[in-house]
Amino acid sequence: MRAVSVSRDIVAAPRQIFAVLRDPARHAELDGSGMLRGRPQGPSPLGPGDRFSMGMAQGRIAYRSVNVVVEYEKDRLIAWETWGEFRGRRLVGGQRWRYELTPADGTDGTDGAGGGGTTRVTHTYDWSRARLPRLVVELPGFPRRMGPAMTTTLERLAAAVRD
Repeated sequence: MRAVSVSRDIVAAPRQIFAVLRDPARHAELDGSGMLRGRPQGPSPLGPGDRFSMGMAQGRIAYRSVNVVVEYEKDRLIAWETWGEFRGRRLVGGQRWRYELTPADGTDGTDGAGGGGTTRVTHTYDWSRARLPRLVVELPGFPRRMGPAMTTTLERLAAAVRD
């Protein structure tokens, strides 16, 4: 399988974490890769099937990614597939960014008041569905860079739910 995953336990209820992940305006703040430039366009908060775009940059090349929420389970799972489009045609992409939230403290993830608890967050970069994966993902070295970047993303996510 062409995927990289990292996990972290975060002291927060799944619904608190999920609220941050559903907000595209927060994605650049969380991004550990340094590629997201913000300026999202589309619905917020995100829901099943929603389409949004995001300002991006790789080196000096700025562009917009187009993303579609392809997996969604409230307070438990959200994933979007990202594409590079030109005039409505998908040219490159197909990679998925996935966040799975599991209560890590043996509870159902709530304490009745909507806070507390510890949640295991598993962040996955999956390029198994990508168009031209060898050329667009593997040769530029994204698989080896994504693990550390995703670890930073989860650190930032933990800080975001503390604030």
